[in-house]
Amino acid sequence: MPLDPTRTAVIVVDMQNGFCHPDGSLFAPASESALDHVNAVVSRAREAGARVVYTRDVHPPEQFEDAHYYDEFERWGEHVVEGTWDAELVDELDVRDDDLVVEKHTYDAFYQTELEGWLESHGIDDLLICGTLANVCVLHTAGSAGLRDYRPMLVTDALGSLDPDHKEYAVEHADWLFGETTTIEEIQFE
Repeated sequence: MPLDPTRTAVIVVDMQNGFCHPDGSLFAPASESALDHVNAVVSRAREAGARVVYTRDVHPPEQFEDAHYYDEFERWGEHVVEGTWDAELVDELDVRDDDLVVEKHTYDAFYQTELEGWLESHGIDDLLICGTLANVCVLHTAGSAGLRDYRPMLVTDALGSLDPDHKEYAVEHADWLFGETTTIEEIQFE
């Protein structure tokens, strides 16, 4: 079903130096490999007139000091720390002034961010979601979108992961539980 570009946004999840650059703290080669595909999704959306949102996973150094349970530094080690090169979006992205850049502090781009309000104010219902990591921030953002009555569509050939099995799990889970999947070639706008 063709998408209405006035009601659609691309959500590019966490294409940052820390995940996509070989010198990054949590570098995943598949995330770097997904970059051209992510740019293709963004280009196709821009040509149709859809909106573009980039997320940045950013952690203040003290974020998890008083954590009872949720401690990403314990799980992953220090990564994308606020104010560091690691936390910046990769240079290869075409971020423009009218794009939204959402700074988030958890796996979910909706949790305590301006994303939902921005989407509502722009009349957005449908989300093409791409980026990295497929089974972590992409999946949690897509699930959160579905619970908020957005239509989340994972773009399967524009996802990075630590392991191909992780990506496969995320795609199957999203398709089965709360969303849809598509490929770059299958994306159609009215």
